Amino acid sequence: MPHISERAIEMPSSPIRKLAPLATAAQERGVHVYHLNIGQPDLPTPAEGLNVLKNIDRNILEYSPSQGFRSYREKLTHYYEKFDIHLDADDIIITSGGSEAVLFAFLSCLNPGDEIIVPEPAYANYMAFAISAGAKIKTIATTIEEGFALPKVEQFEALINERTRAILICNPNNPTGYLYTRREMNQIRDLVKKYDLYLFSDEVYREFIYTGSPYISACHLQGIEQNVVLIDSVSKRYSECGIRIGALITKNVEVRNAVMKFCQARLSPPLIGQLIAEASLEASHEYSLEVYDEYVERRKCLIDGLNRIPGVYSPIPMGAFYTVAKLPVDDAEKFCAWCLSDFEYEGHTVMMAPAAGFYTTPGAGKDQVRIAYVLKKDDLIHALEVLKKALETYPGRTI
Repeated sequence: MPHISERAIEMPSSPIRKLAPLATAAQERGVHVYHLNIGQPDLPTPAEGLNVLKNIDRNILEYSPSQGFRSYREKLTHYYEKFDIHLDADDIIITSGGSEAVLFAFLSCLNPGDEIIVPEPAYANYMAFAISAGAKIKTIATTIEEGFALPKVEQFEALINERTRAILICNPNNPTGYLYTRREMNQIRDLVKKYDLYLFSDEVYREFIYTGSPYISACHLQGIEQNVVLIDSVSKRYSECGIRIGALITKNVEVRNAVMKFCQARLSPPLIGQLIAEASLEASHEYSLEVYDEYVERRKCLIDGLNRIPGVYSPIPMGAFYTVAKLPVDDAEKFCAWCLSDFEYEGHTVMMAPAAGFYTTPGAGKDQVRIAYVLKKDDLIHALEVLKKALETYPGRTI
C-alpha cells in the first residue's frame, strides 16, 4: 500500500476545527453548542455586497485576471488611504482568502529549509503553510502573564542564523488580540533592516482596535518598503469568510512577479467573491461603526465574565475579536473535548479552541484556550455561565 507524504504527516490538525466531530455528536444528542472556537462573525454582511450576490446579471461566470479585477484593486487603494497606507493598484494582488496570500508569500520568498521567526502563540495555519512551502517556523515566546507583549530584541537575534529569511507577525493578533506598539513595530523594523529579512504582516483585523494607541501597519515603517509583504482579507471586516477574497500587497516588484506565477498556475481568484467584496467597499460608515461598537461591548462582556470565574485569567485584548484565557485545568484539550462529549448544563455546552495548538513549543499553552467573541452578548453571558459550571464539574480541575 503506498505511503502518504512526509509533508502530510507533519501537517498539523487545526486546533480550531479538530474537535468538530465531537461538537456534531453533541448537537445530534440535542445539546446546544456555543461556538467560541472559530472566528466566524455572526454580524450581517454589508447590504451592498449581498445585493450584488442577489442580482448578478451575467450570462457567463468567467475567469477573472490572475491578479484580480483592476476595478477592485483600484478601489482598494482608496480604502487603504484611510489608514495612511499609500498604494498603487499594481501593488495589490487579489488572492483566494488571506490564507492563499500567506502561502504564496512563503512560496515566492522562501526556499525549502529557510526559517521564519514567529511570535507564539500564533495562528495555527501559519505552520501548515510553512510545511507546504518546505520552510521552518522558529517561534519566539510571548506569555499570558505579560499580556503577550514582544520579548526584547536580544531574544529575536538569538534565533537569527544563515537560514533566517523572514519575520511573520499578525497585528492585531490572532489568537491573543494583542496590538503591537510603535516601539515593538520599530524594533521589528530595525531587525528586518539589519538582517535584510522579509516582514510578512497579517493585518486582517485592523478595523478592530480598542485602544487610543495608533494602528501601526508594516506599511508605515520607513526604510523597509521593499521587505514588507502585507496580508489582508475581507473575511472579518465584512463578515464575508465564505467568499474567500484576500490580498497580498507589496512594493517589491520582484516579489509581485514571483507571486504572479503562482497566481497564474491557480488561474484566478473567485469571480463572485470579488464582485461582492468590491461592492462592500461602498458600505456606509454607520455599518462599520455599528460592527465596531458591537465588538467593544462583546469584548467587555467576555473579559469581565472570564475574570470573574474562579481560577480563570484573561488579559484584556486590544484588537481583533479573540482572547487567550488561562483555565484551572490539567489539560485544556482534554477539557474542551470533555465539554463536548461528557458535559452539558441545562442542555447547553461550549466549544473552545485549545491554545496548545497555537504554540509549537512542547507543553506551552496546555492550560489555555482561545475564545472568539463572535456571538451576541446574551449568548456570551449564557456561554460564560456554562463554562463556569463546566469548570466546577470537570474532574481534572487543578484548584
